[in-house]
Amino acid sequence: MVPHHEIRASASIFEAIPLIVAHEYVLIRSDDNRISGIITATDLSQQFRLLSEPFLLLSEIENLVRSIIGDRFSTSDLANVRDPGDAARKVESAADLNFGEYIRLLQNPEKWKQFGFSIDRVTFCNDLDAIREIRNNVMHFDPEGILEDELRKLRTFTNFLQQVQSALARNTT
Repeated sequence: MVPHHEIRASASIFEAIPLIVAHEYVLIRSDDNRISGIITATDLSQQFRLLSEPFLLLSEIENLVRSIIGDRFSTSDLANVRDPGDAARKVESAADLNFGEYIRLLQNPEKWKQFGFSIDRVTFCNDLDAIREIRNNVMHFDPEGILEDELRKLRTFTNFLQQVQSALARNTT
């Protein structure tokens, strides 16, 4: 018989992770010394996805926005949308902008025309602003966490931006 592996219910999940990775599970022993549960590698991976997916989607969205903005705007265009309260910050590329600045750039009808695709500017900017709000909640570790509807918005917007990027790539080749 293979020996089992256990941790106390009061132990940190970080104590459990190496055991779970090595043995695919760990038993949980409660304060009254009874086995009160089990955490499996599947549980751990589901929790990892739950916690990491919003961060990964936000990263992908930001990279896609930067890519879409990319070479379509001059350094001067990008610097002109910099937060006025942060005038000393150097802006040399889209990677130097924040979400609010992406929105400020794209809200400008003349700058929007530089994209050369027919997506409603106001709707796009409103959607990007909704993503900015979700991003702020995620990055500031809102104690309530992310709602399923917000996660769905992140997934949908990521897919949309991937399609936009593909369409733009086809139009430039």
